Amino acid sequence: MAEDIALSDLQLDLMRVLWRAGELSVADATAALADRDLAHTTVATLLTRLEKRGVVASRRDGRMLVYRPCISEDQVRRSMVSSLIAQVFRGDPKALLAHLVSEREVAGGDLEQVRALLERDEAGRGEP
Repeated sequence: MAEDIALSDLQLDLMRVLWRAGELSVADATAALADRDLAHTTVATLLTRLEKRGVVASRRDGRMLVYRPCISEDQVRRSMVSSLIAQVFRGDPKALLAHLVSEREVAGGDLEQVRALLERDEAGRGEP
């Protein structure tokens, strides 16, 4: 499977259901996404396409297919954020952070948590 894992909102919702459950049939996935009011065939098509991309795998259980995720939520998050940084911020993660701060998407308390994460990361790498 490619490192570039871009998923639509609907695909992400479906994957979140799979990550929570571990594995699901099409019927179970459709029921779990009831608030999206999707047809059984729509969910089946989504899962088939995700399987072709290597994002999920299926196994037979009697007459039905049961799907499980092949990638983690962290892998998807990393890939999609990396793609966002590359495409929108010209590969500069500091530009993304500056945008979040300037648009007030990050509050003061959030910045303290980011600082603590950065300090912990630097300490883990043995940097001053």
